[in-house]
Amino acid sequence: MKTVLIIGYMHPKYDKRVFRTVQAISKYAKVIYQYITEEYEKPNVFNNVFYYPIQWKEQNGISQVKKFFQRRKLDDQIIKLIFSTNFDILYLHHFLPSKPLLPFRWAKSRGKKVVFDVHEYHPQNFLSNIGGFFGKVKEKLMVNIFKKQIQLADKLIFVSKEIPEDLGITKDFLVIPNYAEDVNLKTDVKIKLENKEIVFVGRITRKLQEEKDMLLKLKNYGFSLHIIGMDSEFFKDIPHKATKFLPYESMMEELSKATFSLVSYSTVGTNNYRNDLYSLPHKFYDSLAARTPVIVRYDFVSMRKIVEKYKVGVVIKPSDVQDSVHRILEAYANYHAFIENIEKHIDEFTWNGGKEKEFADYIFK
Repeated sequence: MKTVLIIGYMHPKYDKRVFRTVQAISKYAKVIYQYITEEYEKPNVFNNVFYYPIQWKEQNGISQVKKFFQRRKLDDQIIKLIFSTNFDILYLHHFLPSKPLLPFRWAKSRGKKVVFDVHEYHPQNFLSNIGGFFGKVKEKLMVNIFKKQIQLADKLIFVSKEIPEDLGITKDFLVIPNYAEDVNLKTDVKIKLENKEIVFVGRITRKLQEEKDMLLKLKNYGFSLHIIGMDSEFFKDIPHKATKFLPYESMMEELSKATFSLVSYSTVGTNNYRNDLYSLPHKFYDSLAARTPVIVRYDFVSMRKIVEKYKVGVVIKPSDVQDSVHRILEAYANYHAFIENIEKHIDEFTWNGGKEKEFADYIFK
């Protein structure tokens, strides 16, 4: 039986995307799984997985550059783990900022297979707060490093096909979006229509002023806002309901009652951030798996293509508030068609045995 060393890097033990790969691969191989924990944990073995926790806590309120230099200590611990472990496949869920090529080169020099699971558009995501001239230099440097990592990897997994397309990647790759779990929820369309509720899942990452103006307009048509996962002073002048962080199934149950799910954010406050434009996040797939049509921004390229292909939501340009409101009201008037389309294509939005086998076949072939 092969051994796979999975480097979760800064991801916690039960990170949805990372842990899914751990569970899938452990059915076919022995897994050594590194993850981060703020509290001390002992290494342990369970169900063909050797859990290797690294205790690590970053300081709050420090710059990205200071974080980078602090991460060198963490990177050294992970390099030590890689060098001292007997494995057949190295599975990287992130790269080591201070040693971005070393794990790839070391594994390749010893005849090991390298799998690189790309969650984000790294050239922009890495040290994302650096702007201006130095930001452009950083991005150009990171594009070159990123392409070298891709060249060294034997297997590539991307969260969307637009990332490799943007970089001109010609190597074979597999796309694994952040699929939802199949919780098999029942859809009561009558309740969803009566609720006239727009749900927003997650944390606010910027001042969503244009979306806020749209929500205020929609209030005049009887729609309300429900925020799941936090509350924000930013929405204090919009009557809304706030629900704290919920376990997954409870969150999905709440999502399933909503009329629409608003998927809009800007991680760094600009509209050309590829890590946003080419993302297929959990909240997008969770919403569809909960049988709730989505409202997505036009410039979210990857999500927009899916919404338009399967006709499972509304595409808006938040800067055009009136048109956005009109599109949502029109979707509400034709709501049953959206629900039928979601039900028809529900397998496209959820993780299942077929996708797991395709993933495993790709990793081990």
